[in-house]
Amino acid sequence: MSDQPEARRLVLASKSPARLGLLRQAGLAPEVIVSGVDEDAISAPTPAELAVALAEAKASVVSARPDAKGALVVGCDSVLELDGQALGKPADAEEATARWKSMRGRAGILQTGHCVYDTVAGRHVSALASTIVRFGEPSDEEVAAYVASGEPLHVAGAFTLDGLSAPFVDSIEGDHGNVIGLSLPLLRRLLGELGVGITELWAK
Repeated sequence: MSDQPEARRLVLASKSPARLGLLRQAGLAPEVIVSGVDEDAISAPTPAELAVALAEAKASVVSARPDAKGALVVGCDSVLELDGQALGKPADAEEATARWKSMRGRAGILQTGHCVYDTVAGRHVSALASTIVRFGEPSDEEVAAYVASGEPLHVAGAFTLDGLSAPFVDSIEGDHGNVIGLSLPLLRRLLGELGVGITELWAK
């Protein structure tokens, strides 16, 4: 019989397959409990504050659920900041097309709010990760093909680094995982503030 303490449950308060994939690649085995938070009902003065507010809302709602009892709950949300505006998922293909035509050849900031609730200690910590994204200049035909794929309608900022739009992003400055949906270095620091080492959560 092992005298090792049982690993804490880790819950991801998001249906994002990209976030789940990042956590699994880092050796973690999170359960998924979707928050159901109405993102449109949450507002904040700046895109950065909005990203954190959304992450906190998701983690808070899930941490209060009976099936999250005893878990560490991770909530994240991303917005693309361009011209001081917060851009989430486009509403439709027309908006996605206009968005891409406005982003071409420019740089934006991908803001991702992170929040971790420790449901045992009744504490939570949150922080923001920011990554500069420099967009390439896809042609009108390339933009049309990308929008027709449907992918940009499901991701913040209408683009992602781990999908079809990767060739249209020239470079980034900062954490690439943050652009995909979650900054693993920031998650490690937040867990540390709660007294949890990330290696303790590695799947056995």
